[in-house]
This record gives sequence, structure tokens and C-alpha cells, in this order.
Amino acid sequence: MTAGASVHASAVLVGDRAVLIRGPSGAGKSRLAFDLILAGRAGQLPQAILVGDDRVHLDTVAGQLWVRPAAELAGLIEVRGLGIRHCDFVGEAVVGLVADLAASDAERLPPPEALSIHLNGVFLPRIPIGTGYAAVPLIAAALTTTDGSGSVQPLDDCSKGIGNHISPNIATE
Repeated sequence: MTAGASVHASAVLVGDRAVLIRGPSGAGKSRLAFDLILAGRAGQLPQAILVGDDRVHLDTVAGQLWVRPAAELAGLIEVRGLGIRHCDFVGEAVVGLVADLAASDAERLPPPEALSIHLNGVFLPRIPIGTGYAAVPLIAAALTTTDGSGSVQPLDDCSKGIGNHISPNIATE
């Protein structure tokens, strides 16, 4: 397979699917990539290995989005305070989740449409992550939990007057 469009992003294979990490320069893409690798080593996530840092190539094949490292950056990752380091990596992976750092649409309770994206013709789950929020717990939650928003809704007219309690048909006072 040939390398497709080059994008400014990082990617880490977590288990059997890659997390594609996007965001503006300085948003923490390399840091998040390394944090995911460390979380995999610590057993907090399935095994995690670098696909690419800073720039990756995307291809759509048979309805799946594939990510590959840029050839000149393969096996390299920036670790702030240490510089560019060599790291184990895989040559390709299927993207299963998109993490957008410094996302302008990040919210405490994001609407369903913010939690998915069509990228290169492929529909993928997405996490909009606001500046200053810890990304690894959000990614771990996305990878290890299922959506509960269909049956659990926050109450706007909560009896405690603060509007952030779960519906009493699920939780009781």
C-alpha cells in the first residue's frame, strides 16, 4: 500500500486500533502519544505502541482508515525535555478513534454529533478534548466503556436546583 495524504498528527496503536491524535502545534500531540504508550506499559490500557509522531499518512482502504508513519520520522517521538527519541513502532494500523486536542467544541456533556467524525470517507468515534483537560482518562473511558447517553439524561429541572443530576429512573435520592 502506498502512503496517502500526509497530515500533522500523531498516532498510537492501542490494542488492535489506532488513536489518531490531532490538534494545533504545541497542543500536546507527542505528549499524549507517549502518555498512551506509558499507560499501556502500566496496564491501564491495552498494549500501546507508536505508529507515528508529528506527521502521519492516512489511506482509506475497504472502508477503513489506515495510518502509517512518515518514513523519515518512523520510530521517532518528541519527549519534551529530552528531545527526539527512538521508540518501538508499527508500520501501519487501522484508526479506531480520533482525539482532537484543543478542540473548540469540547464540552462537559458533548452532544452526540461532536463524538463522531467522517474522516477520509470513514465514520469514526471522536473525542473533542479541551485545552487543560487530561486526555488519557478520556481516551481510556472511550476505549473501555460504552455509551450510556441513550438511557441516562441529565435533568434540567433537578430538585437540587443545579441541573446536573442523572434521571431518577436510573439513580435514586
